[in-house]
Amino acid sequence: MAPWQPTFGETLLARDAVEFASGTAPAVTGMRWFRDTERKDIQNELTVQAGWPEGPIYTPAPPPRRSAARRAGRFGLGALVAVVMIALAVLLDGLGGAGSGSSKDPGRPRDPENEVDDFPVMWGAPGSLARTLPWQLDPARRPADYRTHCVVTDRRVVVVGFPDDNPGKDEALWEIDRQHIARVERMTYSEVWGEAKIRFTDGSWCRLAPPSERYGWTVLRHLAHPTELMPLAEMTPRQRRYVERYAASVTDRDPAVAPVVTRRPSGRFLIEVSKTAPVKAKYGIEKSHLHMSKRGRRGAIRQGDL
Repeated sequence: MAPWQPTFGETLLARDAVEFASGTAPAVTGMRWFRDTERKDIQNELTVQAGWPEGPIYTPAPPPRRSAARRAGRFGLGALVAVVMIALAVLLDGLGGAGSGSSKDPGRPRDPENEVDDFPVMWGAPGSLARTLPWQLDPARRPADYRTHCVVTDRRVVVVGFPDDNPGKDEALWEIDRQHIARVERMTYSEVWGEAKIRFTDGSWCRLAPPSERYGWTVLRHLAHPTELMPLAEMTPRQRRYVERYAASVTDRDPAVAPVVTRRPSGRFLIEVSKTAPVKAKYGIEKSHLHMSKRGRRGAIRQGDL
């Protein structure tokens, strides 16, 4: 057996660990709920109708009693710290940094109804796309030695799972064509730097996250914006030379995989070069990356590009 591979002509953009997100706010920290469009709990429906194992029943903690002045001061400081930490994360990502780091201030919630008072990770009516997600994404339901990864290509999103920290035992659990994803929001009120709120075309949605901190979660990077691949044949000579020189400089690159170049929202380009390292249970696939300007030079880092 071998790790999951894309089909011929399909471009692999990212693969990293994924699971249903967990609440960050004090009342819902470490908790998650599965809701219908009337905010009713659907865990029993998922167990009876979809065959999910039973999961824990969470109850939000009562909010602490604080004065308005103290709350305002806390949120103001939290927002400032969050801005500084995000800027640092962008810098580290642009320099090729990845993986986990020290804990961060989660900043300020932007969707209190779904982040402070409640924390749904699945929202949808019966038969909706969100309800087709696999139960293995729930760390409270799956076996302790089982992991799930999200694979993003230019055509689809796939969730795979495997036991024993062995990606060679991959099994495809779920997939969806990207045309059925309406948009993906970067949710920054999080203990892991960033989570993905995936809104499907039928109005249902889910909230996914890496299991540990990521300075630059590649899954979110390639889902938050439409993928615009830039083939070498369509580049200017200067751009092509820049990509080829950078790829050649990556000493442990996988020569069997061509560099992947995508146009980012700013108009600049992201070059990603696959490495020979095997798929890792904790972090998925490794790629070296660098930004390129429109003129075929090293490009400045833009937060919205990552």
